[in-house]
Amino acid sequence: MKRDFRRSTAWDVAELAGVSQSTVSRVFTGSARISTPTRERVLQAARELDYIPDKRASRLRSGQIGVIAVVVVTRSQDSAQEINPFAYILLGSVCRAASARGYETLVSFQSSEDDFYGRYVERRDADAMVVLGTTQNPAAWDYFRPLLQEDGPAICWGLPFDDANSVRSDNRMGGELAAGHLWQQGYRQPVFIGPIGNDQLQFHERYLGFSQALSKHGINPLVEKEFSSLNRFEQGREAIARLESAGQSYDAIFAACDFIALGALDALAERGIKVPQDVGIVGYDGLAATAHSSSPLTTIKPDLEEAGRQLVASVLEEEHDSAHPLAPVELISRASTQRG
Repeated sequence: MKRDFRRSTAWDVAELAGVSQSTVSRVFTGSARISTPTRERVLQAARELDYIPDKRASRLRSGQIGVIAVVVVTRSQDSAQEINPFAYILLGSVCRAASARGYETLVSFQSSEDDFYGRYVERRDADAMVVLGTTQNPAAWDYFRPLLQEDGPAICWGLPFDDANSVRSDNRMGGELAAGHLWQQGYRQPVFIGPIGNDQLQFHERYLGFSQALSKHGINPLVEKEFSSLNRFEQGREAIARLESAGQSYDAIFAACDFIALGALDALAERGIKVPQDVGIVGYDGLAATAHSSSPLTTIKPDLEEAGRQLVASVLEEEHDSAHPLAPVELISRASTQRG
């Protein structure tokens, strides 16, 4: 008996799945516009027929390369171990979201002017560019800012400036959650710790959400916003030293990020100040390590899986609801604020 070695085509899959060939094509290019039942029916038909899409032919027809460039901005002095783990988590989320849409990712870590490069789309190395990373490298953002302001497919995480497409966490809501939680736990003399007078606009949004929520209770929080160090952990330690030196009364802290909170925790322990009995503390970022700090840290955790999905969907122009989508946040309550 003669075996049929003819390779299955998209037309074969379409016929078996009861859809059009264009629908099959959209399923395998990762379009978000295909319903889940239709997608599953097409994928099942492809499995039955052992269908393997020809990505090269598809990209030639569409003019696409099938690659998203992801740039991670770091500080020039940071080794791989010193880069904020938040950046690695978000990078993983972006890569997973790109893969789910049939795209590969080209990842570049950039820290100095000799490294800066963002012309991936212009030179046909990628279909789109996503920029992540620290705001503590102003030279990098000076370079990427005009690229992010152009009409081309480029987007950044966070808010290093407000005149480019971006995705960020719902910072104001995070501040409101922190304020509401501390109030419910009986804290009445809060302080916000974080550099809100510089380019870190996300920190300022967190402060606004925090202070506005507390104002409904007649509370105006103290603010520690000036620091001599760029190191977030040291900023937390520095803030506690200054508060204690000034004799300021406070019973709660909302830190602009987890590393500032961890520095504050360290300084409080050094001074014999008990957490949460004397001072409650909330961080922001939801880093896994905070569950294992000396007093497990209550933190505001952004949904980074959703953030990655939003970044990829927005840069591929599959969503147009907002130029600045917000990733949802939740409060993770731990021992650092749980009195009694």
